[in-house]
Formats: sequence, structure tokens, C-alpha cells
Amino acid sequence: MKTILSLVVFTLLYCQANSQSIVGKWQLVKQSNCVEEDLPPQDAETAALVEDMKGMAGSIPQVIEFKDNNTGQESSKIVSHKKAYNSKSFLYKYSGESLYILDKKSHTIIEGFSVEKIDGDSLIITNSSRVCETKVFVKLK
Repeated sequence: MKTILSLVVFTLLYCQANSQSIVGKWQLVKQSNCVEEDLPPQDAETAALVEDMKGMAGSIPQVIEFKDNNTGQESSKIVSHKKAYNSKSFLYKYSGESLYILDKKSHTIIEGFSVEKIDGDSLIITNSSRVCETKVFVKLK
């Protein structure tokens, strides 16, 4: 019995040691959505309209900070200012292959993501309910 228990403990420690930490500040650099995939083949005029609509979204960088205590903050950075604006705090649960955004009061899952890749400087997540939505982040120092 002790052998099985110690084997389970060592396995958990090994898995935890090999998983990357999500703690830190991450900046969104690329985002794909389902609208582009739902569109039929485009002619030049439609493609120009889609590109024009993408340009209206703005280029203010989105930054997400994951903290040690399973809280996080999403904000938009203004280059010349130290303070971010449009800041939202949230709770999260990270398991190595999944990332869940939780409701602050009830702690129920609001949104779920599959972690496709995480290493020292990049994070790629896919929305669990809409697999065509992917976000690519780079780690800020």
C-alpha cells in the first residue's frame, strides 16, 4: 500500500515539475476567430471589406496577468502610460492542459480553454467551446 501511495505522489510531482507555469504577464499578439472560417470563398471586394473591418478593431495591445493566487487581470496597455486602462480582474484554474476562467462570486466556470502550447516565452490557447478561436500570447518580462 505504501508503495502505491508513494508511486502516485512521485507521479504527481513529476507531472507538476514538467508543466510550465502560466504565472506572469502575457501579451496577445495574434487571434483567430470563427467568422473567417464561416465565410464562403471571397472575391477581391469581400476580402478588402474583411480586412477593413479587422483594421477597425484597433491595435491596442491586450495584456493578461496570471498571479500565483489563481487571480488574474486583463487590461489594455497604452504605450506612453505606466497604468493600463479597461482593466478586468478574474479568477482562473490552470491544470497544465486546460485553463478555466471562473466567476468571482460562485467560482463556476465562465470560459474554458485548451492549452495547445506553453513554454518560456509563448502561450497558445484554444477556446474549448469554439475550437476555431485561438489566441497566441508572448510573455512580457
